Amino acid sequence: MRALLVALGAGLGAPARYLIDREVKKLHRSLIPVETLGINTAGSFVLGLMINSDNHWALIIGTGFAGAFTTWSTFAIEEHRLLKDLHRLKAITYLALTLVLGISAAAFGVYLAK
Repeated sequence: MRALLVALGAGLGAPARYLIDREVKKLHRSLIPVETLGINTAGSFVLGLMINSDNHWALIIGTGFAGAFTTWSTFAIEEHRLLKDLHRLKAITYLALTLVLGISAAAFGVYLAK
């Protein structure tokens, strides 16, 4: 039953990530991949809100949705491309923003959930 709840959330999170990513890329061209940065920051916040919950919503929203919505692999590939193309300052900025915003968003979510 728990795995089905996670799958339900993941089935919503992955398409949401895809659609948001696609729309942001249409609307905005940036020096760094702001679509992935925003998605990962929002997902970190959502997981922070749910992390201390002990119910079915935590499995659906926290583990399933946030887990499928956020994307470490896309971040890693984008970071690699920036470095490969010798965009060091952009790569460092993207890395720093990802870490600072992601951790801050998660901490804020945990704080609000108390």
